[in-house]
Parts: sequence; structure tokens; C-alpha cells
Amino acid sequence: MEKIVSLSPLPVELLRELFKMHGVEDIKVVDASNFEIGQIVEAVKDAGYIIGDYRFQQRITRDVAQAAKQVKLIQQPSVGYQHIDISACRDVGIKVANTAGANTIAVAEHTIMAALCLLKNIFFAVRTTAAGEWRQMEVRPVELFNKTWGFIGFGRIGRAVAERLTTFGMHMLYYDISRITAEEEQRFQITFTELNDVVKSADILSLHCPLTEDTVGLLSRDKIALMKPSAVVINVARGEVVDEQALSEALRDGKLGGAALDVFTVEPIDSANPLLAMASDKVIFSPHVAGVSIEAQGRIITTTITNIIKVMKGQIPESLVN
Repeated sequence: MEKIVSLSPLPVELLRELFKMHGVEDIKVVDASNFEIGQIVEAVKDAGYIIGDYRFQQRITRDVAQAAKQVKLIQQPSVGYQHIDISACRDVGIKVANTAGANTIAVAEHTIMAALCLLKNIFFAVRTTAAGEWRQMEVRPVELFNKTWGFIGFGRIGRAVAERLTTFGMHMLYYDISRITAEEEQRFQITFTELNDVVKSADILSLHCPLTEDTVGLLSRDKIALMKPSAVVINVARGEVVDEQALSEALRDGKLGGAALDVFTVEPIDSANPLLAMASDKVIFSPHVAGVSIEAQGRIITTTITNIIKVMKGQIPESLVN
């Protein structure tokens, strides 16, 4: 019997049924989503597989990795895996996989939706009209056409956004540590340039980079100061990539046109977060939900189950990160 320890708050019976649908029944599933770290260490000692925590709250530390001597795969049911000590897992020979690509469409659609809501001033229009006011000439929506969209990070999600934006007649710029080929740039109708140039030129700036030591605070106070006062920021990457204090001050002082933030440095969002004081028609908050469409959830859980089964069968799982 294979033991699977789940650090995500997924119903045990649901997991058992999902494995059963794929012909796997001889398993023991342990819900460790609310365990203390010491309990997790004990739980993984005789486990064959670990399902990581999509909330990023239950960390897989070096102690956990060293205790998981029989674990063949840590399957993270999300794209992000910053709560897993990848180096420790590599040292003890544990494979780690995520669900790369499962939420690409959802995040791409959310990004464009957020930009349209901000540019069209839709929340002002809804709020005032619902109050019985007719402030037609105060909405002042603007078009995406002929605007400049800047990307920080141009991986799967950035490319999915760009692919969808080609129909809007926009200028697109991107910065990424890995430049795509000239043929790909032509296909996406996008131009590579340095980070400062992207920030200075963008009417809409969207962030799609991973969280690494190099990207913490990447959109810094100095970078924000370079932006157009009418520009909007959309962060669907990680909260730590943006200097939240500097962003809140720029919004407060009218040095930016707006922001749509799906991620925050502390999640769930801390009541002391300075951005909360900036809530308005031009500042959109959402609870890290861009990638959590109903369809994306289905793809994530399917990949999680099938990857574990692949390893059970001696096959190589998809989306290994180490």
C-alpha cells in the first residue's frame, strides 16, 4: 500500500476517488494540511508521495525532505513552489514537479480583464450608475488600441497574454532574462528591450516573472518613479516582486493611473498592507485567484493525480523542477 501525504486541504475521500478513477485503489491518504512541522516530519517518514500545499503555508523544509527517505515524488498542485526547499530535495534525491501550464489560460484572461476594467473605468461606471447617478461624461474610458503594453517576464503566461493582445492593435515590449528567438518575437509582434525602457514606455505594465532572489523587489521605488503617471500596473506574478509601500505611495500621490493586484507579499493579505488604504475604482484587489478558474482547477488536480500515477508505474512525471 502506497502512502500519500497531502499538505493541501483536499478531502481525503476526493483524492481516493480520483486515484480510483485511474485504477489505483491500494493507497493510504493522510491529510496533513493543518499539521505542525514536527507532525509533518513524522508523517512523511513512511510516505511514498507528498502533495504540496497550494496555499504555500505548509513548507517542505530540509528537515521534512531528510525525513522523507521513501518519497519518490513531491507533486505541487500549483505553478509556484517557493515554499519547497528544492536544494534539500535534490540533495536527498526526491523529485519535485509542479503543474506548469495548467493555469496559463486563466491568468492570461484575468490579466487582460484587469487591464480593460482599469482603462474603461468600469468600477466607477458601475458604482455611480447603480447609485442612480448618470455621470456619462465623467467615466472617460480609453482604448487599448495603439497603447503600449509592457511585460516583465515572458514565459508561458506572458506569451499567452501577448497572443491574445495581437487583435487589439497594441505595441508590445518585454523584458526577460531569456530572450525569445527573432521568429517568436515576430509571431507575437513584440519587441525585446531593457527593463527600464519597458517600465518607462508602458501604458499597461504586467508582471509575469517567477519569484527568485533576483526578482524580489524588481519593481522597486526607482522603477515605479520611471512610469507614466497614467500607466497601470497588473501583478499576477508574486507579491514580493513589487515594492508594495512604494506602489501605494505612487497611487496615493497620483503618480500612477491604477493597479490590479492578485498577489501580495503576505497572503492572506495582511490588514497592515499599505495598499489596502488605496482601495478605489482604479485599484483592483483579488485573493490570488487569477489562476483558479474552474477549468484550471480541473487541470491542476488531474496533473497532480496523473503525475503521481506515472511515478508509481516507473514513468517520468511532467513538469519536473529539479
